[in-house]
Amino acid sequence: MLTWTDLTQDWASSFARAKRRFPNLDDGDMPFLKLDRGRFEAYLAARHNLTLSEAREELEDFLYVETLSRELDD
Repeated sequence: MLTWTDLTQDWASSFARAKRRFPNLDDGDMPFLKLDRGRFEAYLAARHNLTLSEAREELEDFLYVETLSRELDD
């Protein structure tokens, strides 16, 4: 499965795809969010009115979908 490190390798592209799933993400915050998964999860929770646990689950789901997408592209 895709990891946070894998996701941040091409952060601009990954953030754009994440923004489609999580529309309340702000482009201005993009550079700071890649530094730490926990920080991203907390930001996601705050911006989308989720609990931290829900944000973690949503991110896990997003990583899973990204994994499937990459497998189909290979």
